[in-house]
Amino acid sequence: MTVIEQNAVVLFQGDSITDAGRNRSDSANLGAGYANLVAALFQSKYPEKQAAFLNRGVSGDRVVDLERRWEEDCLSLKPTWLSVYVGINDTWRRYDSNNPLSTEQYYVTYRRLLQTAKEQLNAKLILVEPFVLPVNDSQKQWREDLDPKIQAVRELAGEFKTLYVPLDGLFAQAATQTGPAYWAPDGVHPSPAGAALIAHAWLQAVKA
Repeated sequence: MTVIEQNAVVLFQGDSITDAGRNRSDSANLGAGYANLVAALFQSKYPEKQAAFLNRGVSGDRVVDLERRWEEDCLSLKPTWLSVYVGINDTWRRYDSNNPLSTEQYYVTYRRLLQTAKEQLNAKLILVEPFVLPVNDSQKQWREDLDPKIQAVRELAGEFKTLYVPLDGLFAQAATQTGPAYWAPDGVHPSPAGAALIAHAWLQAVKA
């Protein structure tokens, strides 16, 4: 039986992968990505739960951007479950904009977000691991920046005893059969199949 309770409010937070083109003027809009798939599948399977799903992902965000809008886009919404998926832009900006964010800064800022959510909301946490599926040689060097950040998310999951969605390994495994572009055409943003892979892994994490 799923761990998500009756009348739960589930908030998805993160970057473009979570955002997935959601309509900002409609606070209930979930976009066209994994968040929408999760909500649709969960609500169809557990109609009696009356669970509400909210998406406040913002394209391009890094963990420091999440912190800037944490009060408005997280704490004020009072979620009972908080799903956080952030990290790929924290790596990407090092390579496309020469604007790196150290693993330590990533970890410390991320930890502050989780700590605040725990203290103020006592929200239950789900951490989603960032991934890259290199579709070109230049993305292969991203691993040296992303791998320590993935390790940081795993450490936070252990410290806060969160549920965990281990995407990097799942995508790597899936890509062995098809090549990376099938799941993420640009190596970062999932295809519809990739979004479904995330949604199923997320639902598995909450035992739904």
